[in-house]
Amino acid sequence: MTTYTTEDLTVLEGLDPVRKRPGMYIGGVGSAGLHHLVWEVFDNSVDEAMNGHASEVTVTLHKDGQSVTVADNGRGIPCDIDKKLKKSGLEIILTTLHAGGKFDGDNYKTAGGLHGVGASVVNALSKKLSATVRRGGKEFRMDFSRGKPKTKLLRKKGPARGTGTTITFEPDPTIFARTQFNSETIGQRIEIASFIHKGVRFNYHDETAEAGTSKTTYLHENGIVDFLGKTLKERSARPTHDAPFTFEKEVPDGRLELVFQWTEHTEEYLKSYVNGIPTGSGGTHENGLRAGINKAIRNYIETHKLTPRGVKVETNDIREGMHGILSVFIAEPQFQGQTKDRLNNPECTGMVDNAVRPALEQWLNANGSVAESICARIFAAARARAASRAASAAVSRKSATNKLTLPGKLSDCNSNNREDSELFIVEGDSAGGSAKQGRDRSHQAILPLRGKVLNTENASLKKVVENKEIGDLLTALGCGIGSNFSLGNLRYQRVILLADADSDGHHITTLLLTFFYRHLPDLIRDGRLFIALPPLYRIDIAKETYWAADEDDKTRILDQHAKPNSKVDITRFKGLGEMMPKVLWETTLNPKTRRLLRVEIADPLHTDQVMSDLMGKDPSARFRFIMEHADQAEEIDV
Repeated sequence: MTTYTTEDLTVLEGLDPVRKRPGMYIGGVGSAGLHHLVWEVFDNSVDEAMNGHASEVTVTLHKDGQSVTVADNGRGIPCDIDKKLKKSGLEIILTTLHAGGKFDGDNYKTAGGLHGVGASVVNALSKKLSATVRRGGKEFRMDFSRGKPKTKLLRKKGPARGTGTTITFEPDPTIFARTQFNSETIGQRIEIASFIHKGVRFNYHDETAEAGTSKTTYLHENGIVDFLGKTLKERSARPTHDAPFTFEKEVPDGRLELVFQWTEHTEEYLKSYVNGIPTGSGGTHENGLRAGINKAIRNYIETHKLTPRGVKVETNDIREGMHGILSVFIAEPQFQGQTKDRLNNPECTGMVDNAVRPALEQWLNANGSVAESICARIFAAARARAASRAASAAVSRKSATNKLTLPGKLSDCNSNNREDSELFIVEGDSAGGSAKQGRDRSHQAILPLRGKVLNTENASLKKVVENKEIGDLLTALGCGIGSNFSLGNLRYQRVILLADADSDGHHITTLLLTFFYRHLPDLIRDGRLFIALPPLYRIDIAKETYWAADEDDKTRILDQHAKPNSKVDITRFKGLGEMMPKVLWETTLNPKTRRLLRVEIADPLHTDQVMSDLMGKDPSARFRFIMEHADQAEEIDV
């Protein structure tokens, strides 16, 4: 019997908690978490510009592709010595959690970083970080490694011109499996910031460009109005009326900026920001906007008695095809988690609603012809929605949770508790057979699919629901589709895509992702969709066995564990069907040892564009994508 006493307790001090559990602070150690380091440093410089202390921010991606410099001409981080801690302000900010100048509201009226952890988290997760500060006619520098100072605060001899802060960092490869930054991802974030913060000059120097350093300057005097124009063009969304609705208003402790326009597109598309931080999961500010738009449109329709006979307008009809940009600046934003993906301030709902509704009503009444075209667009959406219900009715009937109506090839789990169940969508009957034998029958269900499923990118809803494989999948899920979709009827807590770790398997996964993204996006938004990562290689080194997901993983394992005289045996799996049920359980199905990727939509605009290019009918878009990314393909699995 083991003992458990006070001596077994571990106290993590300083920045150790960040290095021990980085996911709590940056969301994970994948690509999104890696780039979140850039956003933390970048947002601090943007906060200086947002509050009128800086006019220019420069980001440099260095030639190695693994280090970044962010510089601004703001006030510079304080470098004087704190009497209590006996440390400089620069060292305190970069080595102490919850330390900064944004808590009392005196130095920053609005800011994206309010928890005082961003800079210190980046420092903790960096192999090297150096900070240079110009302030009060002096220039200071201090170097760090993995959150700990490597030098004292050093002052450069002679006077320094100007003010500002420059931070250069290189992520720690012992934390991140891959430390190579994506230039396009960084450039897009900088460009978006230039739209949100109009009048501020943003420079991006990409030293990884093949033709030498690429220097781009972003400066948008029209702000989010220009942003909407770019968005409509990229999404090929044709407006139904000429001029967009634009709105800007000072509100208590902040400011509200808004622009939107109805289009012929079939989806609503809204991008929102709080103090310049993208809120991909929305929040209370988006709720307020949607409420205000809904009320204003309904009031206009009812006042002018425009509703056609037999047409019932629903909320989704009003917002169908609407494309907009919402940017709010508030003093005390309450974000959901350090990654700041969702705004939680309850007062923002009423603030945005009460500001937008009367302004939109007045605009509609002042622009009668535009208002009529918008209403016609809404009525058309209502009619189309009513017609689609007939097409999806058959599927909704099949989607009942009664197990007697479930597909014959579905091997359901025994548990009646949805919170404890998961569905594996498996490629092929052979792999399905191994999965059925290796699974935990109590809570794991297996649905094998035959061959490659329908590409649903340009398929009609009628064609989608009539497809046998997708029809079986919808029936197993039980949540319906289209206007009959209900997340509450989903029969499983997790839906997991399980395909071979080769090119064919990746293609099948992509086809399924296209279906879920276009027809069941709420499963992704609610965090229910996952991709399993079965191993591609079995590596036996001496008496130890390792599993590698891909070539990079294989190389890493060999570098770490294979000694010069070790006996190494490498087996490449041709498919999941080759795996014995026990092996499939240990590597892919067992919740304690498996690896899953949660499917998330980090950037809806970019995701939509990539999906349209790669899965759409236009082959030129795919050719262009391949040519632009050909240099990234080191080895092609054919």
